[in-house]
Amino acid sequence: MAAADPAGIADTRLARDAALLNETVREAGQLALSMFGTDVRQWIKGASSPVSDADIATNELVERRLRGATPDYGWLSEESADEPARLGKRRVWIVDPIDGTRSYLAGRNDWCVSVALVEDAAPVLAAVFAPVSDEFFFAARGQGTTLNGVTVHAATGTALDFARVAGPKPLVERLAASKEITLHPRIGSLALRLCRVAHGALDAAFAGGQSRDWDLAAAHLIVQEADGNMTALSGDPILYNRPDVTHGILVAAGRDRHADIVTQFRADQHS
Repeated sequence: MAAADPAGIADTRLARDAALLNETVREAGQLALSMFGTDVRQWIKGASSPVSDADIATNELVERRLRGATPDYGWLSEESADEPARLGKRRVWIVDPIDGTRSYLAGRNDWCVSVALVEDAAPVLAAVFAPVSDEFFFAARGQGTTLNGVTVHAATGTALDFARVAGPKPLVERLAASKEITLHPRIGSLALRLCRVAHGALDAAFAGGQSRDWDLAAAHLIVQEADGNMTALSGDPILYNRPDVTHGILVAAGRDRHADIVTQFRADQHS
């Protein structure tokens, strides 16, 4: 499978959008990085979700760049009011300007900018940029996944080393058959947690319930194009740009390992 190179995409429109996405996410990451570690204003939205001036500034940059160039596309972002008009659009940008805001505000490196282009409910372009650790993941449908320009792949096989599995501990323990396990340290950004599967740093990663489209869409394609799979625990596919953007428990892993995990959870449900 070829590397995710915008110049190698045959579809002219998709190649244009890929170049736009690449440039925009890099610029957004640099903007967020320039505010990182400073005394940015922060507050709580909803019940307990932190947000800061850095989230808002990064969101405004991404929206200005992407919507300015593709005014006919829909828009869904964690930091923008939802627009029902997106439901009538075939192509929609799905954006998390800073995924892992708690980590960002705590001065940790496990945060990122995450943006995907979804077409007919499935991601076709994706970029995830972690500026502090200088990791830029990029994927285009049918073109593979790259990390900093180098093609990467999910770990093969079906064995589970629980030190290489990330996610909520009660969920992972369901796979451990009562064994004492040591989990991988928590990764504050869900998008980065999932992307770690794409280059083999993790064997598997789980998302607990209540994740949203913007947490998942970019990482989903990045995992998929790296010879991995990401679905609901039932094995059902994940669909995006629906009226309800909330998802249940999900798992990402290399294809064989993913199939084995889904089978184990199905067996556990019926036992």
